[in-house]
Amino acid sequence: MSNTSKIIDTCLALSLGALLASSLGCAATSEAEPDASPPTSTETTETATPEPAPTTERTAVTFHPQLHAYVERLLPTLSTIPEDRRETLDRIAAFVRERGAASLPARLVFICTHNSRRSHMSQIWAATAAAWYGVDGVETYSGGTEATAFNPRAVAAMRRAGFEIGEVPDDVANPHYAVSFAGDDTALDAFSKTYDADGNPREDFAVIMTCSQADQACPFVRGATRRISLPYDDPKLADGSPEEADRYDERALQIAGEMFYLFSQVHG
Repeated sequence: MSNTSKIIDTCLALSLGALLASSLGCAATSEAEPDASPPTSTETTETATPEPAPTTERTAVTFHPQLHAYVERLLPTLSTIPEDRRETLDRIAAFVRERGAASLPARLVFICTHNSRRSHMSQIWAATAAAWYGVDGVETYSGGTEATAFNPRAVAAMRRAGFEIGEVPDDVANPHYAVSFAGDDTALDAFSKTYDADGNPREDFAVIMTCSQADQACPFVRGATRRISLPYDDPKLADGSPEEADRYDERALQIAGEMFYLFSQVHG
């Protein structure tokens, strides 16, 4: 049995809910700019909608076999995600539904400080979950308050989950990785960049803060119509330790579960 299978089996046996509850430092939620900043004309308010049950239905997209197996084993755990996390994810789902109802693209920009680990994982899993549930019109992006590189440990964790990721030269400081979940036409260009870099949307998007540090350092994101805090613990804390691979696999699993829950709510 592979290391990834052992990690997934262990996590699922304990239940994803227990894993998430123990790994989260906090789960703050915020959808508007701070009170000190007057709302702009692009900011919107939300109307509460009934919460549908998670669904495991999927479209005919042919996922890479290892990734398909990973997702199938993940799906039964979606209902165990803690309520406070589900409430935050439901707000993102509401944004996606609202955009779809208006025949507009739902642009999601995931931000962490260095755009090296959590924001990349979130972008990739969100795109994957949207494709799994056949949710059209979703565009996923990532960025940081500064640019570094897509961390090789995070890249390795996503490979272990079943993504096909192209090799890059060792001497490139900030390489571009082609990350696919079903085929070359689904490949995402994953590399580190600031959230306002060329290629990322400049207006009419939702920003999702995946770390508390970036949330505090970047209280206002110009052009965002929705702002939501969805922090994840940083697997970097385990770098160089015997638990390194386990911590990265756990974070990938947590983010995967939450992104699949999110799009199950849109699909449902």
